[in-house]
Amino acid sequence: MLFKAIDTLRDFIDKEPSYSKGLVPTMGALHNGHLSLIKKAQQDCEIVVVSIFVNPTQFNDPNDLSNYPRTLKTDVKKIEAISKDILIYSPSVEEIYPEGPKSESFNFGSLSKYMEGQYRSGHFNGVGTVLSRLFDLVEPQKAYFGEKDFQQLAIVKKLVHLTGQNVDIIGCKTFREPNGLAKSSRNKLLLEHEKDDAKIIYECLKYVKQNFNYHNIEQLKKKVKSVFKSANNLKLEYFEIADEDDLTPTTSAKKNKKYRAFIAAFCDRVRLIDNIALN
Repeated sequence: MLFKAIDTLRDFIDKEPSYSKGLVPTMGALHNGHLSLIKKAQQDCEIVVVSIFVNPTQFNDPNDLSNYPRTLKTDVKKIEAISKDILIYSPSVEEIYPEGPKSESFNFGSLSKYMEGQYRSGHFNGVGTVLSRLFDLVEPQKAYFGEKDFQQLAIVKKLVHLTGQNVDIIGCKTFREPNGLAKSSRNKLLLEHEKDDAKIIYECLKYVKQNFNYHNIEQLKKKVKSVFKSANNLKLEYFEIADEDDLTPTTSAKKNKKYRAFIAAFCDRVRLIDNIALN
C-alpha cells in the first residue's frame, strides 16, 4: 500500500495505536538485501513501513544524486510480492524538507571523522537529518539497516542517543551477489563485466580477514593497494582497518579490541563500499 503523504500514512497507522511498528528506511532501487530487512521487520513488528526517498542532503556529488537509480514502480511490486500489508511511504522532497533541503549538524565524534566521513563531506549530517525526521514522522519502535553500510549503522545508533528518539536500531547481515560483491542499489549502474571486476573488493576483504593474525596492518594495506593497482576498471579510494566501536583507523591491533576492514573503490564511475569483521 503506497502513501505519498505522512498525514494519510499516520491516519492508517493510528487505527491500531497499540501495534508495534518497524521502519525500513531506503532510497529505493531495492535488492535482496533490502528485502531481507523487510522480512526481518515483519518477523519483529505488527506494522512494517518501508520508506523510499532519495535524500538530497546526503549526496556530496550532484552527479551521484542525479544518477542514483529511481525505480518506484518496480520497488512497490517487490514489496507487495512479500506482503500487500506492508506500508510504503514515498514522500516528496518538500514533505521531508518544507523549508528546502538543508542538513542539521550532529556531533557524531570519531564515528564520522574517517572513511565515509572523510571522503563524503556532510554525508552523515544528511543521513542524520533525514532519519531523525523519518523517526519523528513514523514513530517506529525499531528501524532496520544493513551491515554493508557499517559506518552508517554506527552513526544511526549514535543519532538516536543524541536525539533521545526511542528507536531500537537493528543491524542485519550483508547480502551478496554470487561472486561476493555486496548487494547495493548502485550495482544496477554496473555492466556485467564490471560486476565481475568488482568481486576483487570482497576478495581483498576476505584475504585481510584470513591473514589478520599473521601479518601486521601495514603489510595488509600494502597488499590491498597492490591488488587494486593491477585490477581492471577499479580505483581504490580508501582501505582502512578500524576499531569496531569508535571506527578510528589503527596501525596496530590490540588483543582486547574488535576490528573491521573497510574499503571504498570506484568501478569505472560507480562508487562501491564494503567491510568485514576481522576478529
